[in-house]
Amino acid sequence: MRWCKKYITKLAKIIFLFSITFSFWMIFMGSALADNSSGISEGLAIQIPIADKNVRDGDIIAATSKGYKLATFSYDPSVYGVVSDRPAILLKETPPNNETPVITSGKAFVRVSTIGGSIKKNELITSSKIPGVGQRADTNGFVLGLALEDYNNSNPNAIGKILVSVNPHYNATFIATRTNLIESIKIVAGSPLLSPLTTLRYLLAALIAIASFVLGFIYFGRIARTGVEALGRNPLAARIIQLGIVLNVALTAIIILVGIGIAYLILIL
Repeated sequence: MRWCKKYITKLAKIIFLFSITFSFWMIFMGSALADNSSGISEGLAIQIPIADKNVRDGDIIAATSKGYKLATFSYDPSVYGVVSDRPAILLKETPPNNETPVITSGKAFVRVSTIGGSIKKNELITSSKIPGVGQRADTNGFVLGLALEDYNNSNPNAIGKILVSVNPHYNATFIATRTNLIESIKIVAGSPLLSPLTTLRYLLAALIAIASFVLGFIYFGRIARTGVEALGRNPLAARIIQLGIVLNVALTAIIILVGIGIAYLILIL
């Protein structure tokens, strides 16, 4: 009985060591598989018909009035999603009817270039003039999503692929923007992706900007008419009247600038 108990103890130790070794091996293999799964996107894809031929994995797709096509210019307001040959989840018809899986939300590998500069992690990605290819966003406009990896290449025409958190939306967070208020409103007006609340924001910003110009010019017209009448009645007080006109013109400019400032704050907040 003693020798039997001894062998049972050894067998238990062997089983215990084997289970520990197997667990570590599974953890290691799981990490290795995760590292090797760079081609698998982490998002829900739906199948849609794309008009362009030879669409590649990672291409940026735009929803246009002529159907789904490759995005072909910077800050395309119709950006819809990203082609993914290996999505985590795919909703499809049976049969698929020549449709392509596209991720509209989630994580996807996107074809990018450095035409807009080197891409750093957590920078915004938008469409570019290269069909289907993304670039770094550095001004206000429509973006595809957020870069989750760095990408750098001295050749701006070279195409790489990085993981992007896909969330098409209008971005207005850049302070040193190169676009003006009218251009921003024009871009937004052409987008099919705006929610009612977002549409209301831009409509309100446009109305405030227009109202400030109208009120400014009405006020300026009254000042000009009153100043001319005052000069006609009392030419000896010309300097005082002119000073008053200058001050009122400055007030008109302030009214217009305040209106534009309020409209801009509505856009970025």
